[in-house]
Amino acid sequence: MSLFRFAAIRSVSQACCGLQPAALRKPKCLLEMARPSSNMADFREVFAKAKHIAIITGAGVSAESGVPTFRGAGGFWRKWQAQELATPGAFARNPSRVWEFYHYRREVMLSKRPNPAHIAIAECERRLSKQGRSVVVITQNIDELHRKAGTKHLLEIHGDLFKTRCTNCGNVAANYKSPICPALAGKGAPDPETEDALIPVEDLPQCEEHGCNGLLRPHVVWFGEALDPDVMTEVEKELDICDLCLVVGTSSVVYPAAMFAPQVSARGVPVAEFNTEATPATDRFR
Repeated sequence: MSLFRFAAIRSVSQACCGLQPAALRKPKCLLEMARPSSNMADFREVFAKAKHIAIITGAGVSAESGVPTFRGAGGFWRKWQAQELATPGAFARNPSRVWEFYHYRREVMLSKRPNPAHIAIAECERRLSKQGRSVVVITQNIDELHRKAGTKHLLEIHGDLFKTRCTNCGNVAANYKSPICPALAGKGAPDPETEDALIPVEDLPQCEEHGCNGLLRPHVVWFGEALDPDVMTEVEKELDICDLCLVVGTSSVVYPAAMFAPQVSARGVPVAEFNTEATPATDRFR
């Protein structure tokens, strides 16, 4: 087992299922100023030769679609930050409150659409596939916007907001119901004065597998939970064979995703970073 795989599987998710902070915005005039280390001609040359490109994305990619991150100053849902709600303990203590939070997020996401970043990435995959080249997108986001934009080869390391997992039988299923259950209709308002709905467990989303009726939870990675080892195996395989890595819209501070690109760079593979400001990993990339 490689050091990368060992560390990735053992790492506990610090990203609150895709709620990692978006890259901070700057005025347009500053965005047009390249960092001294940037060399677009070099990048184009490397890009033209690459056969398998790994693209690592974070919340910054979805920010322009209006996706709330619930991180940083003011990043609250009612009186709580996501770190207080997206944990196994929080769900065990108050599944109604946690489901209100995720119901709100699901309803918000149903109104969001891919922005030019998602579309460009999907178009890159489509065009290169016609040339016998390949692209894989490894995302920390749970919003499905890459999928909506048309990305085919997608690894969602923090899960999917529109999938559920049964706490009884473990069944994972896609779920796009709106609301996800009748008791959550009209619930989940983020205003801090809103009272908890206190929905009985039996009225929260239930498993539809024959004879189960177990309580469902969002199929996302919560604080204190390990990432899916099967997904991480796929991530390791893709990073091992890529000959170019792009880091797009991620602050490179959330582990284990923050170590993906530096690991690739350490074996001599070029890494290009697309962010609105430097990150802790910037100096390790070409």
